[in-house]
Amino acid sequence: MNPDYVIAFLASTAGPATPLVLASTGELVAERSGVINLGLEGIMLVGAVAGFSATLHTGSMGLGLLAALAAGAAMALVFAFLVLTLQTNQVATGLALTLFGLGLSAFLGRDLVGQTVAPLPHLSIPVLSNLPFVGPLLFRFDILVYLSLVLVAVVGWVLARTRIGLLIRAVGEAPHSAHAIGMSVIKLRYATVLFGGALAGLGGAYLSLALTPMWVEGMTAGRGWIALAQVVFATWKPRGLLLGAYLFGGVTVLQFHGQGLGIAIPSEFLSMLPYLATIVVLVIICRNPQTILLNKPMSLGQNFKAD
Repeated sequence: MNPDYVIAFLASTAGPATPLVLASTGELVAERSGVINLGLEGIMLVGAVAGFSATLHTGSMGLGLLAALAAGAAMALVFAFLVLTLQTNQVATGLALTLFGLGLSAFLGRDLVGQTVAPLPHLSIPVLSNLPFVGPLLFRFDILVYLSLVLVAVVGWVLARTRIGLLIRAVGEAPHSAHAIGMSVIKLRYATVLFGGALAGLGGAYLSLALTPMWVEGMTAGRGWIALAQVVFATWKPRGLLLGAYLFGGVTVLQFHGQGLGIAIPSEFLSMLPYLATIVVLVIICRNPQTILLNKPMSLGQNFKAD
């Protein structure tokens, strides 16, 4: 096989993987504190339209990314208020948030369809970008690709090695015990949910500003649900998120390469490959319940109310 083709294939997996890495990293932090947010799909869509609209009207990519972060955090704040303050069911509220995000993003983006912006530029690192094989494989991506990798490393370190990480894990495992020793369970959960929402909004903005620099209604195409599945695939460990996201990215790219090579497979089947691969991987992992239960936060999905 042509080495240039292999390099191009491997490098192209970063694009589809990055929004998943961003969204699933934020969701992992929220879930480690005991809150599951099924509204990621809606949050990503609102982040995508907010980031695109801000960039289109201001001409500033930086402001667009900030708008996406703010929009994602605002959506997460609504979710947090409902489930943490009003004590609504986390699963039902998350599903409602997804439907709300679908409708809100369509409404806000109704005048943006068909318009485009300049895509998020790729970095050009002197010397390193021109290295054979390694250059195009590692040093020719946009800033969010590198930021997503750094975020996974930082989140893994914070959860495992710092006091705040210990507090997050304690709240996720035994919130009543944490409250008994003076920890503010609700405030900490608010912080983790907002963090997860902001990253989901940023992941949505990556779709509309980098992967396909335009606004299309429903452009997340189920990636919010895939991000939720990635957390389970990773068994709530940050390092597993990269493997799952880049596996999805590779299968996503494979469908385009398959069509380009003229493989005699229906295009509909190739389009469903990334989602089929996700289902297959989850089924394989869940065959051993101990793998899931070993790292799953004990209070995940359970509301907490101080006595």
